[in-house]
Amino acid sequence: MIIDTLKTLFKRDLEKLMTEIELYNNEGNIWLTDQSISNSAGNLCLHIIGNLNAYIGVGLVKIKYARQRDLEFSLKNVPRTTILSQIVDTIKIVENGLNNLTLNQMTDDFPVVVWEKPTEMEYTLIHLTTHLNYHLGQINYHRRLLDN
Repeated sequence: MIIDTLKTLFKRDLEKLMTEIELYNNEGNIWLTDQSISNSAGNLCLHIIGNLNAYIGVGLVKIKYARQRDLEFSLKNVPRTTILSQIVDTIKIVENGLNNLTLNQMTDDFPVVVWEKPTEMEYTLIHLTTHLNYHLGQINYHRRLLDN
């Protein structure tokens, strides 16, 4: 049951992420920062994509992915179509990773050490969903505040 719930939440929120990026009236505003808003929506998207590929992609799907976390926050003006395509690819990777899991594996250590020591699969996957959701909320506010 937890695996189905995680699949539903990841898919729902990654699709919401696509919607948020599509809702920007001015594509250039995706990359704006302002005063105390230090991360653009575009950079937060790249960060979400990088995070899920680095952990679910590498750990559960076994893709070849070399994360460049610094670029997630420094790249600018990546075309909206490219970001949307990368989100679609990430949805597929997350689905593939979760489809390969069994309920018994949820108490195993996550195959990639995310923090300083191994953590349980269920804990790590729940953390990854809440991390995605946290940044999704930031992107929603970014769009409503800076996309005039």
